[in-house]
Amino acid sequence: MILYPMNELLTNVSSRYELVNLVAHRARQLSSEAEREKQPLEEKPVTIALNEARAGLLKPEDEEPEAAPEEPAAPEEEDEAPDEAQSEAE
Repeated sequence: MILYPMNELLTNVSSRYELVNLVAHRARQLSSEAEREKQPLEEKPVTIALNEARAGLLKPEDEEPEAAPEEPAAPEEEDEAPDEAQSEAE
């Protein structure tokens, strides 16, 4: 395996942790694709993924926008329950 300077690998990612995750994820993708297509890889999947990262082909996916917080049940349903409890108590 070729050892690349870390500054070359970190040009498209913000941290080493993110780089490791991206390379590992891509290596698993390459491995599963090769297995599914029953074609041998010329190099190890991690080496291919590192080469892609160095070439700038491997970039972090855009973060998904945060999902809106779940809305509580319709106000009508919530309002009915306390009213019913009050009317039963009387």
